Amino acid sequence: MSTNAKIAVIGAGPAGMTAAYCLARAGYTNLDVYEAADAVGGLSRSIDLWNQRIDIGPHRFFSSDKPVNELWLEVAAGDYQMVNRLTRIYYKKKFFYYPLKAFNALFNLGVFQAILCVLSYFWQKVAPAPDNGTFENWVTRRFGSRLYKIFFKTYTEKLWGISCQTLDSDFAAQRIKKLSLYEAVKNALIGGKQNKHKTLVDQFAYPNQGTGMIYERMADYVRAKGGAVHLKTPVKGVEKQGATISGIRLQDDTVKPYDHVISTMPMTLMVQSLPSVPPEILEYTRKLQFRNTIIVYLNIDAVDLFPDQWLYVHSADMDTGRITNFRNWIPEVYGEEKTSILAMEYWCYDPDAMWQASDAELIEQASSEIRKTGLIKDARILAGHVYRIPRSYPVYATGYRDNLKPVEEYLQTIQNLHVIGRYGAFKYNNQDHSILMGILAAENIAENKNHNLWDINTDYETYQESYVITSTGLSKK
Repeated sequence: MSTNAKIAVIGAGPAGMTAAYCLARAGYTNLDVYEAADAVGGLSRSIDLWNQRIDIGPHRFFSSDKPVNELWLEVAAGDYQMVNRLTRIYYKKKFFYYPLKAFNALFNLGVFQAILCVLSYFWQKVAPAPDNGTFENWVTRRFGSRLYKIFFKTYTEKLWGISCQTLDSDFAAQRIKKLSLYEAVKNALIGGKQNKHKTLVDQFAYPNQGTGMIYERMADYVRAKGGAVHLKTPVKGVEKQGATISGIRLQDDTVKPYDHVISTMPMTLMVQSLPSVPPEILEYTRKLQFRNTIIVYLNIDAVDLFPDQWLYVHSADMDTGRITNFRNWIPEVYGEEKTSILAMEYWCYDPDAMWQASDAELIEQASSEIRKTGLIKDARILAGHVYRIPRSYPVYATGYRDNLKPVEEYLQTIQNLHVIGRYGAFKYNNQDHSILMGILAAENIAENKNHNLWDINTDYETYQESYVITSTGLSKK
């Protein structure tokens, strides 16, 4: 295809910026990226707060896919460090290592409770519950009912705001597909690279200027090659003529013509913006939901609070689900400052009282909950800051695929429309999945490839040799 083609990229998160970067590298100059926010990075954005550099929640980059890692290393250009991961589960005022450490788990649970957990696990091996397609059922069949209730139920229901009995098993299958009690115990007792589940990696690569550095550099490259990155420029919708993309419509109803559109805007909003969409497809999109995130940052007058990068909060007496301590990432993010920034994450829907609460109310709640954990002891809370993210998680409610599949099939009939990213494809992506989608979308345009972008999901695995990023670059796994 001629590099003179006009291309619009909606959204400057990992998927959108990767696609734009790859197209700019391939010689495309008639390239425009449109971003509603005032900076690039999307959910992987980094921000400056209280003279420190922090992310929108905890973000670790890890992939076994060679092209994804090569691209990340190309952009990072050596400006990164390997971080030794420490994450734990906070449950009933005790801390459980994640990945599991056998003696820590045994001590915290107590011998009697641990025995019951093992018996519950073996009962599922002997007489498994019938598969009914729910998250609760999937996890119970793999771990037993007791471990499900202790380590999965409360956190998962905080995240999604629905019962685990109405959450689709796809969420479990995609995020913890190969993890089982047997594998977790094997990791705890044996360790070693060969038996590491992807969610249990001990190290991850982290940019020296925060996760958002990668996407800021991609944006700079696009600009340097003649493209444009329009910040604070939300897109209202996508235009088409018949079954072919014709351009985009901005919020002021200005229509911009394009030969290709790469969309990472929420799928539901994008489809609803298209002209002449069949009524049944519109109805399917109305049944697809997104979950919102609220992050309350607290500036704590202390530098040695707890060693974890982040904690999963499984205690039912608190609304927060995850606590990040940015002091424990790399020194470059906090510099000379003598305070610790903690991020308290909450999840809600638009009608929920929490989404309607004032910043002051949210800071008060987060301050109360962090005190309740005992993590900051008597350290002063110097300030709070609230960051709201609408539509941050696609909700895998039971049967969601019945609504999503017809929408996917409809979008595949529209020529020159490339739908990618967590929002755009309604997939619970990590950075590496979104980067891969961006790479493949760019190849479909620049090299006339025919990658099926819908096949890239959070359970994607490379069928080639696996490579990982180390402190010296790319290494065969």
